[in-house]
Amino acid sequence: MSPDPRVARPAQNREVPNETRDRPSWLKVRVRATPEFERVRQLAEQDGLHTVCASASCPNLGECWARGTATFMIGGDTCTRRCSFCDVSTGRPAGLDPREPERVAEAVSKLGLRYAVITCVARDDLADGGAGQMAATVRAIRSVSPETGVEVLISDYKGDESALRSVLDTDPDVLNHNIETVERLQRKVRPAASYARSLGVLRRAHELRGDIPTKSGLILGMGERDEEVDRTLCDLRDAGVSLLTIGQYLRPSDDHLPVARWVPPDEFQAWAARAQALGFQVASAPLVRSSYHADELKES
Repeated sequence: MSPDPRVARPAQNREVPNETRDRPSWLKVRVRATPEFERVRQLAEQDGLHTVCASASCPNLGECWARGTATFMIGGDTCTRRCSFCDVSTGRPAGLDPREPERVAEAVSKLGLRYAVITCVARDDLADGGAGQMAATVRAIRSVSPETGVEVLISDYKGDESALRSVLDTDPDVLNHNIETVERLQRKVRPAASYARSLGVLRRAHELRGDIPTKSGLILGMGERDEEVDRTLCDLRDAGVSLLTIGQYLRPSDDHLPVARWVPPDEFQAWAARAQALGFQVASAPLVRSSYHADELKES
């Protein structure tokens, strides 16, 4: 499918921005230390839990925690992969905590969450890639908080179908796996993953459990071209993905991939229109991230 001519075209030769000096006003956020914020922070610290909100330096941390919601990251806080855009620590992780599923479920119950997102670090050191820990966590949440919606944001499990099936068998409300960027940039952005493998995981999940919506996310501002973004949207839709997030890449540190471009809000609106035309339910804005208002996107 050819790109929609209504989609705004990025300036291909724009100078790489200085992230500190040139960051536009629409990307500047301030964390609000509300009582709800403190409640989530303290609970996570007391129970020794990891939130992707803090571990990945999410710009919406203040807003989401102020609403009394959080995305829990399981499998520890150390990832076996070294993606050039991600702020989660990389290294050799410790063994899995057998009580982690129970402790996450207890936190979800204590917070009274209506909808919880459970994500994970990549655990390529484990035979199942950490799928068993994800499945155990969903089952634990269901046992203590059966009314809570649960979305899982999974690794690709190296394409292992048995690992994918073990997660799908817990009946999550949404299965999310982020493709992150266009095919040309995959090796530079996430060298241990692949575009084809991610599409394959999403397609197989849809084939196995068409009753469970599948979701994916794109980050813009890494050097992608508009026709490549459009191609990715079409590929995701062809794989059965129905929920989509699109946001701006923010460089976590000088050791990470530089920002190639600040994408203005009107272009995010144009991509939202294009995605909707393809049949997606979509959240597209500079500060949108995978789990941002996840409950609202599922229900929209």
